[in-house]
Amino acid sequence: MIGSLLIANRGEIACRIIRTARRLGVRTVAVYSDSDRQALHVREADAAVPIGPSPARESYLAGEKIIAAAKETGAEAIHPGYGFLSENAEFAEAVEAAGLVWVGPKPASIRAMGLKDAAKTLMQEAGVPVTPGYLGEDQAPERLQREAEAIGFPVLIKAVAGGGGKGMRRVNAAGEFQEMLASCKRESAAAFGDDKVLIEKYVERPRHIEVQVFGDTHGNFVHLFERDCSLQRRHQKVIEEAPAPGMNAATRAAVCDAAVKAAKAVDYVGAGTIEFIADASEGLKPDRIWFMEMNTRLQVEHPVTEAITGQDLVEWQLRVASGEALPLKQDQLSIDGWAVEARLYAEDASKDFLPAIGKAEIFHIARQGVRVDSALEEGDRVTPDYDPMIAKLIAHASTRDEAIETLAGACGDVWAWPLKTNAPFLWRALDHPDFRAGDVDTGFIARHWPDLVPPPEPSLDRLCLGAAALVLAYSDPDAPAFWDQSLHKALRGYASPGAVWCQAVGFRLNASPAREIAFEAEGVARTLELPKRWDQLPIDAERHGDGIVVFHEGEALFVRPPSGGGGGAGAAVGDGAIVSPMPGRVIAVEVGEGDKVAKGARLVTLEAMKMEHNLVAPFDGVVAELAASEGAQVTEGTLLVRVEKE
Repeated sequence: MIGSLLIANRGEIACRIIRTARRLGVRTVAVYSDSDRQALHVREADAAVPIGPSPARESYLAGEKIIAAAKETGAEAIHPGYGFLSENAEFAEAVEAAGLVWVGPKPASIRAMGLKDAAKTLMQEAGVPVTPGYLGEDQAPERLQREAEAIGFPVLIKAVAGGGGKGMRRVNAAGEFQEMLASCKRESAAAFGDDKVLIEKYVERPRHIEVQVFGDTHGNFVHLFERDCSLQRRHQKVIEEAPAPGMNAATRAAVCDAAVKAAKAVDYVGAGTIEFIADASEGLKPDRIWFMEMNTRLQVEHPVTEAITGQDLVEWQLRVASGEALPLKQDQLSIDGWAVEARLYAEDASKDFLPAIGKAEIFHIARQGVRVDSALEEGDRVTPDYDPMIAKLIAHASTRDEAIETLAGACGDVWAWPLKTNAPFLWRALDHPDFRAGDVDTGFIARHWPDLVPPPEPSLDRLCLGAAALVLAYSDPDAPAFWDQSLHKALRGYASPGAVWCQAVGFRLNASPAREIAFEAEGVARTLELPKRWDQLPIDAERHGDGIVVFHEGEALFVRPPSGGGGGAGAAVGDGAIVSPMPGRVIAVEVGEGDKVAKGARLVTLEAMKMEHNLVAPFDGVVAELAASEGAQVTEGTLLVRVEKE
């Protein structure tokens, strides 16, 4: 067994490799960029080496720095994880030339499967079924047009060197082919330095089925069954499961046998994934699944395979790289139950999955019944330098329904603030009746978009829950100790009307001794009867600053008592600094520098989320600084006014 291992990666995969290596007694070395200096994988490894600035091309993609770090620390082997240099044949060769062990396939295998057109030709020769299409060398636009018309529209134009959805266009009719071709070639040339494309038939109801394969240096090959990775957005996987829903024995045998045949064709060593596209318009059938590509590395979704087979695939990788034979033969492998994985991203689904950055001041994932592979802990920061995936949640149970139910519960129990995550989106997807029924394909997210993506503004129901949480936090003696004495005083008159600031929406509430809340927001009134106890609310909450964050179904809602007990919805802090509580536009400035103001006086009016928010003076004083100007667009946390006590 390898004695020491450098991990040429970061994030959750680096942490996951460290976990297995530690169990096997293998010393681990992490590498890190400037922005990852305090990252979890650095803290968990036995040793860590800096390799350069934050941009990946100057650190995690700088192969010579990684090899130097391995030599400096006495590492025997390098594990590339996935992404970055994991499928770079030149890097694999450089590792071996440096006298180090490469925990991955042979460089020749990486090259053989690296270009989509050459890989498909190789698979055809090996007897593996491939999607109908054109893989020729003639790249003249007129020839490509004729081939597309012969295949029949719709077709898919794909960059031969592509991946991750780049250099890919669907063409529905002959008249739009040339425009799409030019666009695809430009994108491919920019992303991969190669504008060569292939044409293939577009499958109307595609399922993304992939098979985990393994080979060793002794000529042994096995598959570890299939996974379904059809839930994707922008050709990026979001939810994966194993086995595939609706898979029958005949189709499983056909696709798994084809996968092993593909691995043998390139004399594959280590962990790899053979990806297939299936026409699911009439269910999964042996003659309607075609080879798409091979990933010559470990996959992000490998934990679902580990769950149903009971095997540690990273351990298999290390044993094979050490020269050992595969731990098990094909007839010793079987499927046990069902596993589902959800990828937790730092992103805002309501803004077309815009990546989110910032500090995870609150971050907690309920781990009951789920495996969590994460590289983020509370207090850590997500930077814009790398992929926004921050964790994977994996549930395993005896049935698909049980696994989905467990995973949905875990996604609904994600606490993250102020960092945004896709947890609400995951919860909705897992809870969707079509997903529960196994009616999935790669168009699932686009087809059900309105059901899956929460509106940018909190619903009135959620605002009611926030209002109830705010009142109960004060009135229930058994509630968590969120409030200090000053906040108790601010809420002491909660039986009177008062304005409460809630995330990006202002609302008013009146809690009566009869334990009812008269709630008003956006011109709509609701009455909510308070439960007798805090723990009877269907929410969780945690104090943050001068308020509480309410968590429900993966979403977060910040509520706080009125500033200074007054009727404004401002965001004043103790030193008299008035900051913008949300992104918005300044529509009125009521004071000037040097003006005397009384407590509760309106200073600035902010327009945000279709509502006006008055920011008021927290105490009697003088305007010492005025940074706001009418018409200015401001971001959350921007200083607007600073008031000093006389």
